[in-house]
Order: sequence, then structure tokens, then C-alpha cells
Amino acid sequence: MSDIPSAFSQSYAEARRKFLATCETLGLDVESHIHPMLGRDGESLAMDVVRHGPRDAKRLLILSSACHGVEGFAGSGIQIALLGDPRWREAVQASGVAVLYIHALNPYGFSWWRRVTHENVDLNRNFHDFSRPLPRNDAYDEIHGWLLPPQWPPPPDVEAAIQAYIERHGPMAFQAAVSQGQYTHADGLYYGGRHPTWSHVTLRHVLREQGRQATDIAWIDLHTGLGPCGHGERIFASRNDPVELARARRWWGPQVTSIYDGSSSSAELTGMMWLAIFDECPQARYTGIALEYGTVPVLEVLHALRGEHWVENHPEADETLRKALKQRLRDAFYVDTDDWKQRLVEQALQAGLQALRGLCSRD
Repeated sequence: MSDIPSAFSQSYAEARRKFLATCETLGLDVESHIHPMLGRDGESLAMDVVRHGPRDAKRLLILSSACHGVEGFAGSGIQIALLGDPRWREAVQASGVAVLYIHALNPYGFSWWRRVTHENVDLNRNFHDFSRPLPRNDAYDEIHGWLLPPQWPPPPDVEAAIQAYIERHGPMAFQAAVSQGQYTHADGLYYGGRHPTWSHVTLRHVLREQGRQATDIAWIDLHTGLGPCGHGERIFASRNDPVELARARRWWGPQVTSIYDGSSSSAELTGMMWLAIFDECPQARYTGIALEYGTVPVLEVLHALRGEHWVENHPEADETLRKALKQRLRDAFYVDTDDWKQRLVEQALQAGLQALRGLCSRD
């Protein structure tokens, strides 16, 4: 993998151009699902889908990016770097596995430097049967007003209230209250929505069309923002099933963590995207991880999210403040150094090769 940093981009528009150009060079057809809105540079937005391998392959590996839009700066770069790596392509070819690249699950958030969709929804909290009652998050209701106060920067009494909450309940309880998903504050953080988003509906269509032939599906979903800088935590991405977790640990190693047993740096979440695979591809055995790369400490990430969310809720905000808060958000999810990018791609290549072996083993 020569010149890995060149696979990464400074905008969604640049990232999409690189992704499409790489696919064209390799002779891979792109299926583009066009988003109803435009990007911040006036560009078209799309969830671009590319399949490398037989259309009738029984074993399918999904590599997806930008579930949380701004995290696409890392995920897109990884996808492009892998596509450009002859060792990876040769391994895919030899395995007989089809690899499905889903570039920019949430292209709006990627382009506009937001974590959420254009509906202000966290895509990985949006996968529910909306005809049924939605989960409650009473802890978030308690802290919402502190997270997004009327003014920014937050006054000292607001920050003192948050600190007191952390001291009473502990940092993990605070992280869970904020991030597990909430459905009562449409202008709030980690909002799961009241309806399926555009990305939700489009992804289900892609999974159904691309996965219906498969008997075995693996999924590596690329994320950033949790854990030590540059380290890719392998988080079990499925339902709470000990058999599936054991298989994921055989494939990707005993270091695979789980939100269900408390071993992950992530809180237990509601409305997770990966569970759609069981609806759309019920014939297939599924094994998945989220590859979660660390950036900055979690409280810095949460503060960056609060600031960016606040400024999006306040269109009257000063432009200088707006730019500073948007930049802080991107910096919280994307470490723009060559070393960080190199480490990300190396770990993704390893996880990808392990997934190919796992799929071929029928273990």
C-alpha cells in the first residue's frame, strides 16, 4: 500500500471523486443512490455501492463508511486505500468472496461535517419498527438542557452541573445517558428519529438487493471517535447472541469487545443499523464488527458534538464561532496525520483478511 495518505480527502466531494475514479480504473461498476439534497459545495450526494466479486457469490463481505457522516473522512480513505492495494484485491479474488463497498451511508453528514443525517438523526439509532413504542432514555431527558444550553460557550454553572452528574453516576453512566440513543428531543444529541431516514431506507434496499444470494455475510462498519488515538477497537456488531459473539472472536480474535458484556468502550445502543441484516437477508448467517478508531478523549469528542449541535440549532450564531465549532467536530473524528491514516489502513487490511478467512472456513 504505497502512499496511503493520498487515499484520504479534505471534503466529501473530493472523497467521492477519488472513490469513483478508483472504481473506474479497476473496471468496477458503481451503483449510485442519489440523495435528495446537495452538499455544502453544491455537489450531488450519494450512497455509492460497488461489488467486487461474483454477483452470485454465496459469501459476502460488506465494508461500509460514514454511517456517522463526518466519520467518513477516515472510512472513505480506508475503502479507497484497500481498493488500490493489489494484495487485498488478490486475496479477495482468491477467496471467491464478493466484497461490497458501501461508500458514504450518510453522505449529507459527510459533506456538511455533521455526525447526523439531514433529518438530524443518528443513523445507528434509527433502525426500529416504528409502529411499536420507542425506547425511553430518562437519563438523557435529565441532562439535555445542560448538553445544549441557550448560549455557547456554556456558562460555568452548566458545566458544573454536568461534572456533578458525572461524579454522582460515573463517567460511563454519563456516556451511556448521552449516547445510547434518545427519541424525545428532535433537536438533541444522538436522536434516533420517529421515522426511517433516507439512509435507513436506502441501506435496506442495498442489503436486500446485494445480499439475497448470500448464505454467509460478514460486515465491517468503519467508525471513529472512541478509544486510544489510532487504535481500532473491534466491537461486536450484532444482536446479543453468544454463539455469534464467539464466532466473531474466532474470526477477529479474542480482543473483539461487546456492548452486551461491558467490555466495549461504547455504551449499549438502541436502534442499531446492523440489525437490519436479519430482516433483509434472513437466509444468511451473519457475523459483524464495527471497527472503531480512536481520535481524542471521549469527553473532548462529546464536547465537540455539543458545540456543533448547538451551532446547527442556532443559525443566527456568529460565523467565526460556527467555523470554529465545525472544525472542532471534524478534528474530533479525523486525525489528519499520515501516521494515523497508515495505522487505520493497516488494521482494516488485517480485519478484512481475517473476515475473508472466516467466511471461507464456515467456522
